[in-house]
Amino acid sequence: MHEFFIPFISDALKSAGIETDKPVQIEQPADRKFGDFSTNIAMLCAKECRRNPRELAGELLRHLSFPAGTVAKSEVAGPGFINFYLSPLFIMKSVEQILLDGDAYGKGRSGAGQRAVVEYVSANPTGPLTIGRGRGGVLGDCIANLLETQGYEVTREYYYNDAGKQMTILAESVRYRYLELCEQAVDFPPTHYQGEYIRDIAEVVFMEHSTALAGSGELGVFKEAAETIIFNSIRATLERLGIRHDSFFNEHTLYIKDSEGTSPNQRVIDALASKGFIGNHEGATWFMTTKLGQEKDKVLVKSSGEPSYRLPDIAYHITKFDRKFDRMINVFGADHIDEYPDVLEALKILGYDTGCIEIAINQFVTTTVEGQTLKMSTRKGNADLLDDLIDDVGADATRLFFIMRGKDSHLNFDVELAKKQSKDNPVFYLQYAHARICSLLRMAKQETGFDADLVNNYEGLSRLESPSEIQLGFSLLEYPHWARTSLRLLEPQKMVEYLHSLSEQYHRFYQECPIIKAEPEITEARLLLSIATRQVLRNGFRILGISAPEAM
Repeated sequence: MHEFFIPFISDALKSAGIETDKPVQIEQPADRKFGDFSTNIAMLCAKECRRNPRELAGELLRHLSFPAGTVAKSEVAGPGFINFYLSPLFIMKSVEQILLDGDAYGKGRSGAGQRAVVEYVSANPTGPLTIGRGRGGVLGDCIANLLETQGYEVTREYYYNDAGKQMTILAESVRYRYLELCEQAVDFPPTHYQGEYIRDIAEVVFMEHSTALAGSGELGVFKEAAETIIFNSIRATLERLGIRHDSFFNEHTLYIKDSEGTSPNQRVIDALASKGFIGNHEGATWFMTTKLGQEKDKVLVKSSGEPSYRLPDIAYHITKFDRKFDRMINVFGADHIDEYPDVLEALKILGYDTGCIEIAINQFVTTTVEGQTLKMSTRKGNADLLDDLIDDVGADATRLFFIMRGKDSHLNFDVELAKKQSKDNPVFYLQYAHARICSLLRMAKQETGFDADLVNNYEGLSRLESPSEIQLGFSLLEYPHWARTSLRLLEPQKMVEYLHSLSEQYHRFYQECPIIKAEPEITEARLLLSIATRQVLRNGFRILGISAPEAM
């Protein structure tokens, strides 16, 4: 509904002889006594027009003209706001469109013809998924869902980190446990992976090879077994949350030399060197970020010959440009905060337009059970596993709790709250609103013969005019705005907040407005409003990836 006002305000500016490049901003006042919508355009233009903002707002108001029956009242308020009050009939007529659009309601075309890639999870295949990784997975999945609602062609990508020192440590960890199965004495290093899953992988290798590998120092078999088993486990866990990927990009491909003997990683170094941004000292290769005003240069290749995370990440992003993506969204954990700015700087130096790259950093997760915080460590084998959390609270609660706080905020996952069957539990509260509507419609069919599946005339909505009915209808019309806002901010939490408010308003409407026991015409109209609410809840749940139960 925000966009409804923009062309009319633009016409009023022209009629008043005001030329400005200031964008027309439409806001929704926190208190509806100040209007359903408001604009500050007069205040934005006052200085360049050398006019008093209130006077300018009054003049614009005289030039404003809306279609009959849409805006009931417009007025100047405060220092120069123009407030608009929609007519109840217009609100309810607009709700009809929700019923006509169904599953398509709220979808847009702003991304039509554009390709987007969302990289998320990208956990190293060194152990089962932890709860911390789960938050980024749900965040990325919801962002991909939001992109699809706006018409983008979306590729969901997993950057598969199958190279580097941690993979060597993983292979060695499995080999040590394998040697124990071969009844050899082993001094297991404390720096290696100690979880029970390492023993399980070693047993698989032992069952296949018996003691044949005991005398060999080669790690290939152990690395391959660990990588395959762990990654299959990761994918299975993600599937439990409805998280999928279309593409898996293997890091090791960035180390492979082409016919000219140069790898993608080396091409990055050569290109940066040609721009004067590579230095070599202490046996390492450095990205000379001090030339960009930073305090320290950054290592690209360590003295051991192993690349730091920055180098393959730069080369990886170049492949995204090569694949012609229009929008590139990376969902990272907080441990990437120091790294990604250097990746962007390197890409800029190499001539790439980084304006299409967006970074969504999600903060750390702690888990509390009965007030006690659980500690996590993948290396030590006492990690708080995502599978265990799903077993405990279910997939829906897991997903919603991960995104009910802003991604920039530390998340404390309260396991006991997630299991509660009460309004205190956000996922229960949302799903109960949907289930309540489904129960109402079943009751209506039984008692009045009203069949929600057969209704094709929605004009009865125009009979509704009570405050709770109008407020609910108005909120339903805000769904497309919050879907776009959630995508713009890369913040599904905004959708959670909207759906919670909508559920709250439906529960209030349900309590204040008799439905089945009202006059037949009003009963039908209120049932139609309930169906529209159910539709919006379903569409929102689809973005969040949670189910829409019909009974609870």
